[in-house]
Amino acid sequence: MIEEFSFGNFCSFKGIQTLTMSAAKIKSKNDFLDRNNLFPIDNEVNLIKSKAIYGANASGKSNVVKALITFLRIIRDSVKEEKALSLIDSFQLSTETVSQPTFFQLIFRIGKKRYRYGFEADDKSIKSEWLFANPRVREQPLFIREHNKILEINKTHFEEGVLYQKLLEDSKDQIFTGTSLFLTHLNSIGFAKTSKLIFRTISSITIISGLGHKGMYGLAGESLGDAVKKKFILDFLKKADTGINDLITVEVDNQNLPNNLDEEIKQELKKRKIIVSSRTQFDKTQKAVGKSEFSFGIQESEGTKKMFELSPFIYQSLREGTPLVIDEFDSRFHPLLSKKIVELYNSVENKRSQLIFTTHDTNLLSSDLLRRDQIDFVEKDKYGGSHLYTLVEINGVRNNASFEKDYIQGKYGAIPFLGDFIGLISFE
Repeated sequence: MIEEFSFGNFCSFKGIQTLTMSAAKIKSKNDFLDRNNLFPIDNEVNLIKSKAIYGANASGKSNVVKALITFLRIIRDSVKEEKALSLIDSFQLSTETVSQPTFFQLIFRIGKKRYRYGFEADDKSIKSEWLFANPRVREQPLFIREHNKILEINKTHFEEGVLYQKLLEDSKDQIFTGTSLFLTHLNSIGFAKTSKLIFRTISSITIISGLGHKGMYGLAGESLGDAVKKKFILDFLKKADTGINDLITVEVDNQNLPNNLDEEIKQELKKRKIIVSSRTQFDKTQKAVGKSEFSFGIQESEGTKKMFELSPFIYQSLREGTPLVIDEFDSRFHPLLSKKIVELYNSVENKRSQLIFTTHDTNLLSSDLLRRDQIDFVEKDKYGGSHLYTLVEINGVRNNASFEKDYIQGKYGAIPFLGDFIGLISFE
């Protein structure tokens, strides 16, 4: 589970910012939030189950998600892809940062053990890299790297790193290139069990866009071939009041495809397959007499298609206990549906999964749904730099305050300063 993600000198963020999933020592208006919305880790630490991120358009909300995407992709691809570092985009509005490296660090838990892993890099090379762990009580370095040199390696708790370093020294090969991470190298060898576990855990973080992206529709369609996943998807759609009773995949004759189809649906049709949804058909006395079938990709609403595309990711996150991050979470969703999904992650039944999302849906800003430490804001300063802060940091916010009303009134910041749109219709 994620405890903290920190990043700096990235896109619209100049200084180091921290997205924290650690619970603050606060009391909520309703005691059940302090029970249900938290994962107890030990006597000192609790983690929150969900985090909502608010802010005006162009404030930098999506750049928080983009920073995490970039961090994950560099870890995954730095050995096999020389251009992985080209994803780094430093803050360009200050002469202080243009030539400085970007900072990434993730603090996370695997069971009871706490790890802290990070690196600094620009678009050309890795400048530093570190991995710390709490094998007992006190945090200890497993390895520390500066440029292409390992400055410190823990012989007691990170024997695999010592062994790998010795093997490469004996072969007179370079340990790693300037564009690759030591952790990614270690993940590629068979005996590096700790590194593989860390790599696999970090890679399990799933990030998607609420607007959908290429492959989501096809992945959801393939999930219908698994009986357990299909049941979850159907139950999800039924509880969302779509009226759909069943989903099946059928072979089709796709000789003449309409020109106005979404490109991803066209690709599915070219495979000679189509997803069909069915609903109950009634006679004039409202008696159920059969079923009506519809082409899911063509005839269903955009909101229903988004629910379908999102459902396998929610299933995987809840089943495997992995974090799910959604940008533009509320896009195409009714506010009540968004609330139900957040309640699902905050429920007592959820033992391990975390949900992080950006949103404009102020209906979720409720002291009956979220604790103050589960609400973050992003705001830009007059120099163009974005800042991430949590509602807990704002003084004078009562437990029973109307979070939504106060946010709209500008008491928490992170809202747009809009001009008078009426003047736009005065044409000369």
